Amino acid sequence: MLDDFLIRAALAALGVGLVASTLGCFVVWRRMAYFGDATAHAAILGVALSLGLALPVTWGVLAVALAMALIIAALSDRRQGMDTVLGVLAHSALAIGLIAVTFVPGARLDLESYLFGDILSVSRGDLAVIWGGGALVAAVLAWRWQALLTATVNPDLAAASGIDPGREKRVLTIALAVVVAVSIKVVGALLITALVIIPAAAARPLSRTPEQMVAAAAGIAAVAALGGLWLAFRLDAPAGPSIVATAAMVFAVTNVLGRLRG
Repeated sequence: MLDDFLIRAALAALGVGLVASTLGCFVVWRRMAYFGDATAHAAILGVALSLGLALPVTWGVLAVALAMALIIAALSDRRQGMDTVLGVLAHSALAIGLIAVTFVPGARLDLESYLFGDILSVSRGDLAVIWGGGALVAAVLAWRWQALLTATVNPDLAAASGIDPGREKRVLTIALAVVVAVSIKVVGALLITALVIIPAAAARPLSRTPEQMVAAAAGIAAVAALGGLWLAFRLDAPAGPSIVATAAMVFAVTNVLGRLRG
């Protein structure tokens, strides 16, 4: 079955969508969208590092994304100008990464695939990385669910309960770095954050509890992944942007339904 590149593409899109949307609920609740952007943009610098040192791209992206995530988490304690700091870090990391890639022989030809994804070239090894990384993130979120939720809803209550809000935030930053690393082959560095945020945002009007929102976000992500892939083949369009566009259409529909219900 895995000899068919379409099956591999569908499994890759589904794996990325499920793990990204589940983590995306916490990103939406914590209003960390720009945080995700900065981490994802740093992935291009990780690509340049991997190509220059002849390392697997996933490991280079993971190292740089993790470093960026931890730097931002440390800076997030600042009460003033955090949006400016995030903007500077996000765009600086992307610019430096794009410049660095140009110095790697032959890397320019693959730059578009790293920016927007190349899901049709996903291999069996890539599938193992995507589903393995996704399973790891899902296991961590399930393990830390109550602590993460308490720290997200009320940091003061979490601290009073013996939960370190800073530690839970670091758990989320590490999970986000892993998602960026395993997703870059599917949707690319510029679209990863969209796949994290949009399904979760689309699920919010349909949900009354955090658990319902996570389940709805995963379902919406699955629809967007498979529907976007189908749309790409029908229109001969790029697969990564098609997946994100499908998720955006679902977001529009769920928000209209939410307003009608309200």
